[in-house]
Amino acid sequence: MRILLLVTAFNGLSQRVWCALREAGHDVGVQLATGPAEMIEAVRATNPELILCPFLKHRVPAEIWQKWRTVIIHPGPVGDRGPSSLDWAIAEGARTWGVTALQAVEEMDAGPIWATRTFTMPVAPPRKSSLYNGPVADAALECVLETVAKAADKSFQPVPADQAPTEAPGAGPRPLMKQDDRAFDWSDPTARILRKIRAADGSPGVRTELAGRPVFVYDAVPGPGRPARPGTILSRRQGAVRVSTGDGSLWIGHLRDTEGGIKLPATTLLGKRLRGVPDSPLPVGTEPESPSTYRQVRYRRSGRIGWLAFDFYNGAMAPGHSRRLLAGLRHAAAQDTEVLVLRGGTDAFSNGIHLNVIEASADPAGSAWAAIRAINDVCREIITCTKQVVVAAYAGSAGAGGVMLGLGADIVAARAGIVLNPYYDMGLYGSELHTFTLPRRVGEDEAQRLVDDRLPVSAERAATIGLVDEVGPRHPEAYAQWLTTLAERESDPRAARRRRQAKAKRLAAERVPLEAYEARELAEMSRDMFGDRSGFAAARHDFVTKAQPVETPERWRLTPANVSRITRKDQRQPKVRPAVPLSA
Repeated sequence: MRILLLVTAFNGLSQRVWCALREAGHDVGVQLATGPAEMIEAVRATNPELILCPFLKHRVPAEIWQKWRTVIIHPGPVGDRGPSSLDWAIAEGARTWGVTALQAVEEMDAGPIWATRTFTMPVAPPRKSSLYNGPVADAALECVLETVAKAADKSFQPVPADQAPTEAPGAGPRPLMKQDDRAFDWSDPTARILRKIRAADGSPGVRTELAGRPVFVYDAVPGPGRPARPGTILSRRQGAVRVSTGDGSLWIGHLRDTEGGIKLPATTLLGKRLRGVPDSPLPVGTEPESPSTYRQVRYRRSGRIGWLAFDFYNGAMAPGHSRRLLAGLRHAAAQDTEVLVLRGGTDAFSNGIHLNVIEASADPAGSAWAAIRAINDVCREIITCTKQVVVAAYAGSAGAGGVMLGLGADIVAARAGIVLNPYYDMGLYGSELHTFTLPRRVGEDEAQRLVDDRLPVSAERAATIGLVDEVGPRHPEAYAQWLTTLAERESDPRAARRRRQAKAKRLAAERVPLEAYEARELAEMSRDMFGDRSGFAAARHDFVTKAQPVETPERWRLTPANVSRITRKDQRQPKVRPAVPLSA
């Protein structure tokens, strides 16, 4: 079937839908909602059999939905309507929520129903972005696949909205949530403030005041209780600040200036206003920990297995993040374990260098250079580790250098349903030692194709080409159990020793030293960062300011040249296979 995705942005959900439909054998293209005229022209030119809108904030022109079947994927259950569905669900503590596939009509979110799914909401308030990328995305994909199957039946008629049963209590039309609806006072209970902030994370944040400065707050984590004047900044750690609340405290990781600023680590934005606020460092490996301990990198040991978990907001890595992860790796490698599991966050494994921090720097080129050098140190540590069998566990999606980050591990284990973007698309040549690791995983030709095509790859597809070794279950808890089984399998002392010795032998036999690969990459990156030969400055600025694209990239369009790229190999179902050495 010829399917066009009409989207505001080619975000994680849209990419996941694109991958799934292509792998199912459909011809799929993308059109950004850059304007009514452009949308109409694209639909006329491609004449799709079905238009799907997995992420669309704009109204579909009547000239489109009146002539082509157009289905909106709405992040709310049957009966829910409005642009702030997830915000209200989190803020009001809904116990059940859902996703609905409904046909586009004149009135927003009021069309007949093609498919719907419901799910149980987490007990603790989730970040809106986490809810969207997790249960909502899973339900949305099920709705998409059901809609496509029904669209193949020309006689199918969707159910009128007023005849569809409502499965989520309280679902109904809701207005746009405004800052007045989100407002809190620092004297409020911690739980209330936490829910307010998470209902607005990652957009638009909640307006408040910290250190005498009006800001939007994001990335909230409960902290320990301590009597203090509400709103007082008590301490700082790893880019976050701990703020006193009515009955405890909250760690606030990121802030945005109210006057058109960009989202930054809290300590970066507040800067000199934090003079006198104590820093409370927490070295890797310090024990014990309480649930309120704020930490981005955590290490624990279980028998012969060392677990190093890291979770950076939106997967972005400034030099400080890379240094903390490097310290964690070195601490883990110094232990007498057989296996080291490096696991990223469920929301994101990594998305490479922190572009917002670079953009806000007084010296963006120098800041970018420091960031790439720091993340390269992490990559080198992973590649050269021969004291343990290293498992890179991609529990969340990854992009650019964040994909390349873990490719030097002995085993790459991805969670089903994540999406990888193994290329650089920001006016950068790229580093992270990818010219060493990527060809050794997928071969020279496939490595070049991935970098040149600049298209997303599902975890399942990645397994068929060798980019990852194994794919585990989608549910985070099931994935954790599966990962434990994998690590235990690899922790047999004799087998682990053989694998480590083979890796050491391969590294020693390399004709070109690792330093040469990095030097070549950095030579190219210096031209991008300091010479701006490919428009890194402008591309970075557009990305961090969320500038609306003026046109749809040609590589996404529903054209014969693009859809012919999919082969029988692309459609082949991935097999869960034994983990293989890096050079296999």
